[in-house]
Amino acid sequence: MQDETKETDGSLLGESGHTPPGKKGHVKWQKPRLTRKALLNCCLVKRILSRAAPQGSDTSDSDLELSSVRHQPEGLEQLQELTKFTKKELQSLYRGFKNECPSGLVNEDTFKLIYAQFFPQGDASMYAHFLFNAFDVDRNGAICFEDFVVGLSILLRGTVHEKLNWAFNLYDINKDGYITKEEMLAIMKSIYDMMGRYTYPIVRDDAPIEHVEKFFQKMDRNRDGVVTIEEFLETCQKDENIMSSMQLFENVI
Repeated sequence: MQDETKETDGSLLGESGHTPPGKKGHVKWQKPRLTRKALLNCCLVKRILSRAAPQGSDTSDSDLELSSVRHQPEGLEQLQELTKFTKKELQSLYRGFKNECPSGLVNEDTFKLIYAQFFPQGDASMYAHFLFNAFDVDRNGAICFEDFVVGLSILLRGTVHEKLNWAFNLYDINKDGYITKEEMLAIMKSIYDMMGRYTYPIVRDDAPIEHVEKFFQKMDRNRDGVVTIEEFLETCQKDENIMSSMQLFENVI
């Protein structure tokens, strides 16, 4: 009998055609993957929505106004224009955001605390740090409601091009317009650290490095050691496997 703890390449996204221990050969099987349904039950969106007050409990929510907060959000109509959310969706998101963060702003420590609660089996601090910086578009150390819903709208309902641009910004840690191997490896390691060691198949320690090498072999077209936004967009849109992996960042929010 095969050892059920045998290490694999550690793919978090699944590859079809592999048969796990105890399964018959004719049964098509996929490795466990981070599905949207599963992660929406343990992520920032779930936390925010769970904090929303019952409909109709606060009439001031209809125009997204709070007299007691330090940061006042943009008007509802403007946010509808900036995002792909409906009026009711924005109201629900704001109720949760307001209850979670009465000041109207989310700092990085709060962001890390939320992720630590949802991923107790691993260390989510670094991934929360990188994700926080991606949402904090004006780099002021805080995420306001506008930052949150604009980023969320791109991730959940944006075009492929918009989502890829957002993902590039996540990978481009120092925001210099290029992705280095070191930056991509830091993101990949943070995801593996967040998921923890209690996964099947067991993740090899060198799996993040192998994935980064594979990504760069495809993306770094001119072999100059960095990936530009043009190389990133062109490669991702032509490679189904890379596009599947990009969905990870749509889900882990």
